[in-house]
Amino acid sequence: MREYLKTRVMDAAAYILATGATVRSCARRFGVSKTTVHKDMRERLPLISPATARAVSRVLQLNKVERHIRGGEATRQKYLAKKRAGAARKP
Repeated sequence: MREYLKTRVMDAAAYILATGATVRSCARRFGVSKTTVHKDMRERLPLISPATARAVSRVLQLNKVERHIRGGEATRQKYLAKKRAGAARKP
């Protein structure tokens, strides 16, 4: 495996472990696609560091379990913002 790939994979893994980041936020942070982050964490990381791969896998699994909560909260915030904007326009 090329050195720049190893570096990117380990940097992304460290970021996920340190922040509990989602795949989407990790992809945004490193300027790659979600698919690349998945491939890095599921295929490449176990070859480089199996112990780190297990730890990252636990974080990603937790994020997967909680994603419906984050989605619901985002929707709630969206409609609250719309409601506040509508109330601000009324005289």
